[in-house]
Amino acid sequence: MIVWLNGTHGAGKTTTGALLPPLIPDSRVFDAEKVGVTLMDVTPGLPATDNFQHWPPWRQLVVETARRILEFTGGTLVMPMTVLVEQYWREISTGLAQHGIPVRHFVLHADQDTLRGRIEGDTLLGPSPFRLHYLGPYAEAARTWLHREAEVIDTTHLTPAQVARQVAEAVKG
Repeated sequence: MIVWLNGTHGAGKTTTGALLPPLIPDSRVFDAEKVGVTLMDVTPGLPATDNFQHWPPWRQLVVETARRILEFTGGTLVMPMTVLVEQYWREISTGLAQHGIPVRHFVLHADQDTLRGRIEGDTLLGPSPFRLHYLGPYAEAARTWLHREAEVIDTTHLTPAQVARQVAEAVKG
């Protein structure tokens, strides 16, 4: 199974993902962003884009890599990764379904002020115009399709540990 943690920057995906393996037996974390980083290292470079998710190979390789990891290890794969384009989510979720891989899709949500505050106050990555840029697209995706496609957990007033417990309980439930 895959536990996909979606939502925009500052929602708590990475932190929550890191807390899940002790709570979900036989689970491990796979950061699909690493697939994008690998594609960005191709030389000469792939066609210019502001987001590696726009490259079709990223979506295909995420499916194939997740499938191969699960084939090798079994268990549960926790994937903290923002996907805000509905077509891209459909490609990924359909690809996983074609391989018989069930997906529990969670959106970690927080209000815009909370997200902005978390991004601007991030002591590890620092304030990031790139991350702030995605607040608007996240709000649009949440309003139009994303929240209908997932189990939404409002992280605004929760600690990452509380969010992880909610996800783990839902998965075990």
